[in-house]
Amino acid sequence: MSLRDSLELIRTVRPDAGTAAIDHEILAERASSLGAAERKVVNAIAALAEAMPDRDDRLATARQVVWEYFVQRELVGFRRHNDVIQELSIPREVLAGLGAIPPKAAR
Repeated sequence: MSLRDSLELIRTVRPDAGTAAIDHEILAERASSLGAAERKVVNAIAALAEAMPDRDDRLATARQVVWEYFVQRELVGFRRHNDVIQELSIPREVLAGLGAIPPKAAR
């Protein structure tokens, strides 16, 4: 029996069996990727909070990783970011650099 015959037999008996394992792997990879992106955000925000000499570089890095995280979230179907902005305590200056919120008005 060839591989093609085996796959046809599987599809005949359980049509969803052929894709269930792949679907599971895809979901697991999405979750892993999103988790990795979130860890980068947490690390970048922590680095931003402790750095003064190279603050501009760390702010640029934080903006980049937050933008990447938001894109990753949107790719997996999460369109709203308000909860994670609060949960991760993403600073206003990071969000303002992304155009997510207007910068604070000068006083």
